[in-house]
Amino acid sequence: MESWTITAVLVLSLLAFPHLQALRKQPMTVYGDGKQTRSFKYVSDLVDGLVTLIESDHIGPFNLGNPGEFTMLELAQVVKETTDPGASLEFKPKIADDPHMRKPAISKVKSLLNWEPKISLQQGLPCMVLGVQKSIME
Repeated sequence: MESWTITAVLVLSLLAFPHLQALRKQPMTVYGDGKQTRSFKYVSDLVDGLVTLIESDHIGPFNLGNPGEFTMLELAQVVKETTDPGASLEFKPKIADDPHMRKPAISKVKSLLNWEPKISLQQGLPCMVLGVQKSIME
């Protein structure tokens, strides 16, 4: 679990606003209707994928993303459940160049390298929150 705490700070950039806002008891910002999707991976999964790739004889490119797809509203719900069930949402206008969907295709890396991410958003988020809380307290 200690490596998860270290990793949490690295992943913070992906989810900085909802987490920090929820931890500070501020409303979490959702842009647009919140139906745009994103995929999140835990840094240890990325490192595992990179090591697997480096140790193989295959030459990329390979997508080491996580095909798990969440709407921003679903992300906000997971953040609420993890940090503060009473947290509120604040909707703001959609950002002009915000893509509607992001979902990596990992079939090539899965078939050639037998790699796929192992840590789900629901598993990694509590560890990340603990890491952020610990770093804020220090």
